[in-house]
Amino acid sequence: MYQVVPGGAGGTITDAVPKQKRSKETRPLVGAGVLGLVLVVAAVTAWCYYIASLRKAELLKTQLLDLNKDGYIIRNQGGAIVFRMDFRSGTLDLDSCSKDGELLSCGRTTDRQLNFFIETVRPKDTVQCYRVRWEELVPDIPVEHAMTYTFAHWYGGAVSAIQHWPISIHGQQAAKPFVTGDIYSNRNEFGGILESYWLSSNATAIKINNSVPFHLGWNDTEKTMSFQARYNDSPFKPNPGEAPCAELSYRVCVGLDVTSIHKYMVRRYFNKPNKVPAKVMFRHPIWSTWAFHKTDIDQEKVLTYAADIRKYKFNCSLLEVDDRYTSRYGEFEFDRTKFPNASAMFRSLKSDGFLVSLWTHPFVNYDSENFHTCVQRGLPIDRDSVWGYELGLKSLIPTVLTIGILGYQFILPDMIGGNAYLNRTDGHGVLPDRELYIRWLELAAFMPSMQFSIPPWAYDDEVVDIARKYTALHESLVAPRVLELAGEVLDTGDPIIRPLWWIATGDETAYKIDSQFLIGDDLMVAPVLEPGKQERDIYLPAGHWRSYKGERFDIKEPLHLTDYPVDLDEIAYFLWV
Repeated sequence: MYQVVPGGAGGTITDAVPKQKRSKETRPLVGAGVLGLVLVVAAVTAWCYYIASLRKAELLKTQLLDLNKDGYIIRNQGGAIVFRMDFRSGTLDLDSCSKDGELLSCGRTTDRQLNFFIETVRPKDTVQCYRVRWEELVPDIPVEHAMTYTFAHWYGGAVSAIQHWPISIHGQQAAKPFVTGDIYSNRNEFGGILESYWLSSNATAIKINNSVPFHLGWNDTEKTMSFQARYNDSPFKPNPGEAPCAELSYRVCVGLDVTSIHKYMVRRYFNKPNKVPAKVMFRHPIWSTWAFHKTDIDQEKVLTYAADIRKYKFNCSLLEVDDRYTSRYGEFEFDRTKFPNASAMFRSLKSDGFLVSLWTHPFVNYDSENFHTCVQRGLPIDRDSVWGYELGLKSLIPTVLTIGILGYQFILPDMIGGNAYLNRTDGHGVLPDRELYIRWLELAAFMPSMQFSIPPWAYDDEVVDIARKYTALHESLVAPRVLELAGEVLDTGDPIIRPLWWIATGDETAYKIDSQFLIGDDLMVAPVLEPGKQERDIYLPAGHWRSYKGERFDIKEPLHLTDYPVDLDEIAYFLWV
């Protein structure tokens, strides 16, 4: 059929299609076009959203750190998670986050104002650090972050009544002020030495800023340590004129290994001593009157003590006159009843070659109304004359290692044999167990300083001979090394007494050993710390070692020496050759 279309030049011939039929045939094409357009729009929208998500993900990922609304994780260079921190003070509004160079800042999901940022710092090729700050802008609101500790073994923090190495967390503790306390009378307090610094075996370290009103808690069910900043119900107070707005700020650093990251942290964030103490304190024993006489001290007893030191042929080095040489606390003159002629006593001691020190103290007069309250609070912090981890012999190495990691290298371990308390506060007239005293003496010989109070002649001639042997060994073998390392401390801050992992980074067993230690890098000591034992298991890191018996160990892998014989008058030690 043909149709003439009006307006054509002489007419245009087309297929004649009924109008209704053409509409039905074109409808699917229109639908397909609309659907295609919708799909294109959806694809473009999805692509834009994907690109935005990538940009947001890139924004919230800064170097090795991934931030989310509830906290963040940090990975090492190999991609393994080495650190996790959860926010307990609210959640972040990730859409509010912005980045300015290496500074990532965010707001929160509630209306309460917040100053939060993470700044990435790369001080050297092998170290990556993050400066974190969460500041509440409303007074009396605490800030709390919770660190998961399951990724590694952790060290540092504070001295405690039951000291373990690495840190061993049991039970739950609400965040409490991170301040020094008396662990002798209250086992739950922090000890006399603490720093808000923790170090892990996976080469991660965290240092809380000193300006933070810091509270520490823990939960062994959640496997977390709580880092809290607050002024409310706290001994910390804001600076005069400032609102009590809490701020939790800290640095987290990741390195290649535990030793190198600790060295970096110490050099960057710790103050170092500027002078080495008197060399005589490292070379020769210190003789204290405390454990043997307690407060029952007088001029005759001091002179008798000095005479016995000479009689038994020990070095007349430093003699410390301890508690109650004055009539009242706070006075600086000798009690004339106890010390009728202190000047003559000092002349006699000086002529015998002794240096003399006096115990000084910050607390109150014995006769004051507050004295008994102070006694109840326990002003001394001493080691008990027991074997265990609770202020006993086994706590000595973990405590010294912890103190060293916290930056205190010039230390005087407690008196040989402890304070003769036997878990009691009187202790008068009670000698520590003989075997305990000998093993304590042997261990003390490898510490930076030796301190006697209960003298070896209080036991028998064999103990006197053992004491002479180890004071001589300390002078000839240990003291020269300690003095050399002491000079290095002024520059590096590295510990004198070191854990085994110091030279065996990556060795899982070395991370857990708490009964052996190093002096520097080349002298390893393994004392006997169990009653009735004349043998012990010893862990030798890979290397070239010579034992005190002359045995040679050239080992490419760590070696376990099982039931290694150690007589009562011996302590096992090994020199790097």
